[in-house]
Amino acid sequence: MASVLLGSFSLASSLTAGSFVTKASWYKTQKIQNEYLIVRHQQQHNLKHDYRYIEVASTSKERGRCYSMNAGSGESFEYEHQDPSPKSLLASTKDSLYTFIRFIRPMPTIGITINIISASLLAVENLSDISPTFFIGLLKAIAVFLPMQIYNVSVNSLADFEIDKINKPYLPMASGEYSRRTVIIIVASSLILSLGLGWIVGSLPLLWVISSYFIFSSAYSINIICVTLSHTSTCKLPLLRWKRSSVLTIINYIVKFIMLNLGLFLHMQTYVFKRPTMYPKSLVMAIVFVSIFAVVISLFKDLPDIEGDEKFGIRTLAVRLGPKWVFWFCISLLEMAYGAAILFVGATSSSIWSKLITGLGHAFLASILWYHAKFVDVKSKTETLFFYKFIWKLYMAESFIIPFVR
Repeated sequence: MASVLLGSFSLASSLTAGSFVTKASWYKTQKIQNEYLIVRHQQQHNLKHDYRYIEVASTSKERGRCYSMNAGSGESFEYEHQDPSPKSLLASTKDSLYTFIRFIRPMPTIGITINIISASLLAVENLSDISPTFFIGLLKAIAVFLPMQIYNVSVNSLADFEIDKINKPYLPMASGEYSRRTVIIIVASSLILSLGLGWIVGSLPLLWVISSYFIFSSAYSINIICVTLSHTSTCKLPLLRWKRSSVLTIINYIVKFIMLNLGLFLHMQTYVFKRPTMYPKSLVMAIVFVSIFAVVISLFKDLPDIEGDEKFGIRTLAVRLGPKWVFWFCISLLEMAYGAAILFVGATSSSIWSKLITGLGHAFLASILWYHAKFVDVKSKTETLFFYKFIWKLYMAESFIIPFVR
């Protein structure tokens, strides 16, 4: 009996050599061996019976192996090996969703969503306005506009495919995770979805916003390709591919940001609340601030992309004047905007809580902006890209402050 036990433990050790055995598999092995001893003691006959020893490997490459062991001879034979199981449906869905989120640029998309909420809150005059009617109108606005934002991002990725291979090789299309056909499908479906939902909702301000957003987004990114029998050439039409010009890029961003805030406010004011058109102080401040952020974002987004823009002849201000000048111009512009908000908006407000939130909020944002800006290496693509995302976070924070301006 002792020799059998020693042989059993020796064989088990040889089978698990080179692999990590979990506590669960060790306890299972002990249970099998104990049950075997009990049966042998009850039967009291010679050791001529086979039993099975099961080892569950803990590595991801081996899901399990089954071994047949003859207790008398001490020999073992591997009779089954299971290949790694295919990726589950849940894991595949998570991977696909993660890729799609990276494709639509989560930071700008989240920032625009928060801006939609902020612009909608500008139409709220008292707490009774925060009702199911308000939330239904807000959900309609988000459902109509977000597909247009996806169109904006995807059509830009399609047009900048070659440039993104240099500037943003980690993006799904540039890295090969998404094919050109896939992106074309996303472009077409998001455009049809946005315009279709806008038509179904029937809000004229929303239709105005998404239509103008479609026109300006297309003019900014798209270029006309003329195909002839002999060659393919690029038609540089004056009303397309605005990103070639820094001035047109700034105008594009300013107009889109203003239309978004004005259109969403009018959607809530006239379509949801059925009130006459008016332009409160908070809306004026929102338009001023989004215009400043539009200039900053349109200039700042070019800082990490200087290499690819130079190669493809896109003469942005960052290419012409250098990243350091553009960086500190943007910082100075935002700091002046925060200072003006503290002096002229917060100080002139008739509400105490509005003064506190507006004044302290902008002072805090101005401080953290200056603190972080001092440590940025403007020649580093990684640091400027990170700071560009930080600018979007400031934009989100501003969207939370503006509705409190009264």
